[in-house]
Amino acid sequence: MVVIHSYSVAIILCVFTMICWGSWANTQKLASKSWSFQLFYWDYAIGVLLLSLVFALTLGSSGEEGRSFIDDLLQGDQKAITSALLGGIIFNLANILIVAAIDVAGMAVAFPVGIGLALVIGVISNYIGMPVGDPVLLFLGVAGIVAAMMIDAYLYKKLPGQNKSGTSKGLILSIVGGVLMGFFYRFVAESMFTDPAQPEPGKLSPYTAVFVFSVGLFLSNFLWNSLVMKWPFSGPSVSFRDYFTKGNLRLHSIGILGGIIWGIGMSFSIIASGEAGFAISYGLGQGATMIAAFWGIFIWKEFAAAPPGTNKWIGMMFLFYIVGLVLIILSRII
Repeated sequence: MVVIHSYSVAIILCVFTMICWGSWANTQKLASKSWSFQLFYWDYAIGVLLLSLVFALTLGSSGEEGRSFIDDLLQGDQKAITSALLGGIIFNLANILIVAAIDVAGMAVAFPVGIGLALVIGVISNYIGMPVGDPVLLFLGVAGIVAAMMIDAYLYKKLPGQNKSGTSKGLILSIVGGVLMGFFYRFVAESMFTDPAQPEPGKLSPYTAVFVFSVGLFLSNFLWNSLVMKWPFSGPSVSFRDYFTKGNLRLHSIGILGGIIWGIGMSFSIIASGEAGFAISYGLGQGATMIAAFWGIFIWKEFAAAPPGTNKWIGMMFLFYIVGLVLIILSRII
């Protein structure tokens, strides 16, 4: 399998993770006018699964280190397979709940609560599992990103039409989704061996772990997404028939593309974690909120109607993001 041995390359992969995780939702935005999130999400899950399989059969089966994908999958023990599957199942539920929270109560609630909780819990749990990096710099960096998220949420709250009803429901969804999102990565990490030169029997390679994670995501969609289709948190219910009768090649392709983009980010994050450490890799990946903010501000012009004085807050938000990300990167160097 293809393995990296450079912290600099690991950081580059983490930056790509940020870009992918912060950009995939643009595909949902492109399809949302004629396609509900629940229907879009089926194609998204397919895209994640397809990307993980392609990576496993190519990058995961090349090179001289580790085991090839098929051999690695066949030798994986029940504990490792179950752990990676649980990671996909937990992530899928968390992702659906946080998206529902955004829909019900707006980003002003979902961002600081849901994504903020996910970042803090995820970094802490992964640092405990694999304590790589200076903890002071690492958690100062996390604090900087959380501060940026809070400014981002404050700005969204100030936008006309962003004050939504259902704040209590959105808050509950954000808390539950954020807690779950904070733990999914740890389950994937627990399934993997950390030294490609000496792969542990029963443990999975990064490529196999991401594939099994994706299988868990896809299979759990038949439970989590089916429930949300029938009993949505907001809006009308949708049926499986709608997926086939209302969809077209363009809509399905957009959804699959969204899953592929997110899957690339997940794969790069896991591949980088061997050199960067799980906490740093996950923490940098969750800097995706900065990329999402960039899309919203500069491409989708979401702040065009913002009140005077917003620009200085936007500048401060990006400053906190950059400082936080730099501190996380430096935590492995200093």
